[in-house]
Parts: sequence; C-alpha cells; structure tokens
Amino acid sequence: MKILLASSNTHKKREILALLDGLGIEILTLKDLGYTQEIPEDGDTFLENSAIKAHWAYRATGLPTLADDSGISIRAMGYEPGIRSARFLSPEAGSGEKNREILRRLEGEQERQAHYTCALTFLDKDRSFITEQYCHGLISQGESGVEGFGYDPIFLLPELGKTMAELDPEEKNRLSHRGKALAAFREYLETTYGIV
Repeated sequence: MKILLASSNTHKKREILALLDGLGIEILTLKDLGYTQEIPEDGDTFLENSAIKAHWAYRATGLPTLADDSGISIRAMGYEPGIRSARFLSPEAGSGEKNREILRRLEGEQERQAHYTCALTFLDKDRSFITEQYCHGLISQGESGVEGFGYDPIFLLPELGKTMAELDPEEKNRLSHRGKALAAFREYLETTYGIV
C-alpha cells in the first residue's frame, strides 16, 4: 500500500516510517511526486490544519493521504507558539534560534509547563481517520541532547529527567505526541485494511 505524506519534513517522514515499520507501506511525499507548492495552513487549530493539508494533497494526487500538524504550546507564553510552531519568529529561523528565544523569554519564569500536540488526518476514498494526541512536559533551563528535532532539546520529561532530544528514537516514539498518534493510526490500518 502506498500512502502520501502531506509534508516535506524529512524528520517527520523518518519517524512515521519507523512507527509504521513492518506493515509493508510505502510512504511518499509531495516532493517525491514533483509537487513544490506550499500547502495552505490557515486553520485555527492543529486538527483544522491537518485536515486542510490532507484534503489538499488528496485532491491533488488521489492517493491515500496522511497529514500531520504538530507543535509546542507553552503556558507562560499564552500557549504560543502553538499552531505557529514551524513559523515561530520567522519561517527562516532555525531550531536553535527558536529554542534560545523561548529560553530567553522564560528566563526567571517558574511556570514552565508545556505540551506537544500532534493531529493526524488520513483520507482514502470513502474512508477517513482523525486523531489528536499530546505529550506533556516542561521547558528546560537550557538545551540538552542531540536526538530528535525542533523543540526537542528544550522539552523536558520530568518523570525521566531528560529532554525529548536525550531519548533514543524507540523511547521517543513510545512517549511522544506523534508516537501516540501514529500508534492509533497503525491500529486503524490493521483493523480497517487488514494490514498486519
């Protein structure tokens, strides 16, 4: 079975491939099919954005399509950057720059609660699947770890005493927002399509 991932993020593709390993699924991206245009993301929630991306890509290609919208929400910043996580500061800003700016804004702040959100939408003919999953933690005092990507070096899991970037990929995939969402999607594929 071929599934189109409505994303150009290679890190997400790698995580999704790992979490759907063994199902005999081929994951394609829009880039693989020669599409270069930006998919609109003008929804007000993660779920709205994942649905917008899934519908756009499905209409463009006709392939079974999986779309993810995810990000980090920080309580002391009014739950920003939220749906603007990828565009925080500017679309050109790198992960390190974004993380350092968040640490700067939270300097001296005791309230450091944050959560990751992952919304998935899957479309295939008359079938659809939607889920939204979370991972709760704290913003650390500094960057730590080299695994993961994005905000992982500053997202602390207090029960483990590690940032998301200090976890090995298998542990991260078990605990993360995306890991939980893809576990639910995997179960859906196994049940609905008989893929095991």
